[in-house]
Amino acid sequence: MSITRENAVGLLNQYIKNDRMLNHCYATESVMRALAHRLGREEEKWALAGLLHDLDVELVNADLTIHGLETEKILKEKGMDPEIIDAIVMHNETVSNKKRHTEFQHALAAGETITGLIIATTMVYPDKKLARVKPKSVVKRMKEKAFAASVSRENIMECEKAGLSLDEFVEICLDAMRKISEKLGL
Repeated sequence: MSITRENAVGLLNQYIKNDRMLNHCYATESVMRALAHRLGREEEKWALAGLLHDLDVELVNADLTIHGLETEKILKEKGMDPEIIDAIVMHNETVSNKKRHTEFQHALAAGETITGLIIATTMVYPDKKLARVKPKSVVKRMKEKAFAASVSRENIMECEKAGLSLDEFVEICLDAMRKISEKLGL
């Protein structure tokens, strides 16, 4: 059993007030849906994990030692699919004290992280539009450690553990975010 997207959006709006964080969650939802499609996985399941992965970030003041645990409690009470909860908790390895080991976990960690690099790349373009960003530009920025320095390149490279090359991964994720560019204001 799981919750509907409509209920998930309600939860998101209940717990997250920052527009940039909301946009990050919507971008991650879009990316995860596209990755699931490409990998032949359950699109709704992966999309819900993307949408709700940072549900407790404001509740716990982005404290990585507990980020994910409140989300786990909230989603268990709502009857969320345990596999979704697991992927959400595991996107922050700090809290779990375990290493990610499933395709779903790797995809969520890589997928939510790449959104930050894509947005940072978009912001250096004169018109700040996703439509103008080329996948090769994102890959190039990936190699520049000082660019968007807080973005974990190691997490992004987990795309390979989900069976995707960096080039294909970036293309899929960029295309997914372009589809919601109006919502993202990019």
